[in-house]
Amino acid sequence: MKYLIKDTTREERERIVKNGLGCDANECESCSACGLYGAGNMLELYQPYIEGLKELSEISAEFSGGNIH
Repeated sequence: MKYLIKDTTREERERIVKNGLGCDANECESCSACGLYGAGNMLELYQPYIEGLKELSEISAEFSGGNIH
């Protein structure tokens, strides 16, 4: 499967993120497991990818380095 922005539609990127999180990302209010790790809402974290602004690799690198923007 292709994950690069140039190879996916917005809908595909949203599906990729939701599947990758391994949870029902539509119900974060009832779960908040991501918050336990200090990440906040993971859908918000990956929104730049969904919108086609940053690649997954860029977001992952920022998250690993503690430089989320």
